[in-house]
Amino acid sequence: MSDFVSKNSRRVFVKQASLALLGTSLATTSILKAQEFLGKKQPTPKIILGVQTYTYRNFDLETALKKMKELGVTQAEFYQKHIPATSTPEQLKAILNLCKEYGVKPVAFGVQKFTKDHDANKKMFDFGKAVGFTAFSADPDPDSFESLDKLCAEYKIAIAIHPHGPAGKGQLHRWYSAELIMAGVKDHHPLIGSCLDTGHLIRSAQLGKNLDPATEVRTMGKRNFGMHLKDHDNKKHTDVVFGKGVLDVDSVLKALSDVGFSGMISIEYEANPQDPSPDLKACIDIFNTAVKKIS
Repeated sequence: MSDFVSKNSRRVFVKQASLALLGTSLATTSILKAQEFLGKKQPTPKIILGVQTYTYRNFDLETALKKMKELGVTQAEFYQKHIPATSTPEQLKAILNLCKEYGVKPVAFGVQKFTKDHDANKKMFDFGKAVGFTAFSADPDPDSFESLDKLCAEYKIAIAIHPHGPAGKGQLHRWYSAELIMAGVKDHHPLIGSCLDTGHLIRSAQLGKNLDPATEVRTMGKRNFGMHLKDHDNKKHTDVVFGKGVLDVDSVLKALSDVGFSGMISIEYEANPQDPSPDLKACIDIFNTAVKKIS
């Protein structure tokens, strides 16, 4: 996870993101093959465009993996339905074999709640280690950080706090902004930071908080350990393809470049759960175009 806080030049970001572009736009070309195509001296890409599997919440794991493979997605953040935290070692082995079969690597997991119960938190980190996660997108209680400090140091798995915007009854989520997250984590282990969700940042405007995703990225700085990239239409109250709401993908990528981000950007598309792939493909194409613009 120390790589998350290194290589902060825009040039490196664009080179890495371009490798990620190959991994998502060419369904028949794996990241490894892309590296071979570009030359064996190319480094392993540090920035990958993946998918949060909640996008495919209406499908079982194998069908979700198949659909991601069709889009050329090689890495993902998984949620509880697709990789249950209660899985036995035998079940996890079968799940990981299935992921390997479809060429999709589990990189992160969430959104996961954490409390001050250290034993329960440790079980979750044991699960993360067994699968190979590098980060949990998380909704931790404020009094959980003493436990999480110890576990992040031991397991080298990041806690990436996820803002949820409006949380019902006219209230904003307790971690709705980067300013609040940063205030909560600044004195804690450097692997405790954020997985900003651009859709939920946009949704906060419904309750009078106009949050610019690029500015939020810069506020978190080196404590950006993931991102849920999505656009949202506040009038229609639905996620939309990038650019059909207010999301400026170019400015978000520039901000990530400026802070030296080297994690996984996960597209999470919550609209049209019966058939999200066409819209997801449109989002991937827009992301790829944005990468080219800043190169």
